[in-house]
Amino acid sequence: MIATLIVVFREVIEAALVVGIVLAASRGVPRRGLWVSAGVLGGIAGAALVAAFASAIAAAMEGIGQELFNAGILFAAVAMLGWHNIWMSRHGRELSAEANRIGTDVLEGARPLYALAVVCGVAVLREGSEVVLFLYGIAVAGGNTSTSMVGGGALGLIAGIALGTALYRGLLVIPLRALFAVTSGLILLLAAGMASQGAAFLMQADVLPALGNNVWDTSFLLTERSVLGQVLHVLTGYTAKPAGIQLVFYLVTITVIGTLMYLFRHDARPSRASRLPARDPAT
Repeated sequence: MIATLIVVFREVIEAALVVGIVLAASRGVPRRGLWVSAGVLGGIAGAALVAAFASAIAAAMEGIGQELFNAGILFAAVAMLGWHNIWMSRHGRELSAEANRIGTDVLEGARPLYALAVVCGVAVLREGSEVVLFLYGIAVAGGNTSTSMVGGGALGLIAGIALGTALYRGLLVIPLRALFAVTSGLILLLAAGMASQGAAFLMQADVLPALGNNVWDTSFLLTERSVLGQVLHVLTGYTAKPAGIQLVFYLVTITVIGTLMYLFRHDARPSRASRLPARDPAT
């Protein structure tokens, strides 16, 4: 439930951020609400279509190389989670600036009204499609019932919309950078846990060696069947009796994604020279 809440909350916030910026920048444009609403509904419909196709593919693969299919879903989710964090580390500010620029252009008459629908629809479709893939990965990894996932998704949706509204109204006290830093860290752990679980599926299918069974046993301290154990299993990939290959995939995932996030974040920062005001040649 908590993992579902975090993923949905993060994605809704990012979509709401784009929609809020567009609304704020286009304030005063007649019928802007109608066009933005049409874009949001179109994005939701597109994400629902992605979910329908994902369900059809999963049903078609039922019982046919199930371990390989589950591992494939998990690794696809890991790739998307990692790319999401890395991309946002570098382009988050650019995304906000572009949304603001489109809203301003529409207000000034430089772009047609439907541009509002397009940018909002694309944002909602992108984040909604990522939610679909992530939730499939969480479901395949286990530790969540359909009821808990629906509950977590609903709470994440409500919290994301509420925070997005606060952003639009200018009432947000928590710095957005700190909020994204926390959720990025949680998503990084979630991705590592999924990679570890994917390795376990490949090990069960005899595709990968175990590299040692039960490297340690912490079941006497915390079992995966306990409430806390289930939460840690979903959020961080906790396993009481991990195989060596699971630890390798876990550590490699954290190292690779974390390093790329750090490099892209620092590469995206403007240089000190670019932040200094230009000097008057006459002085």
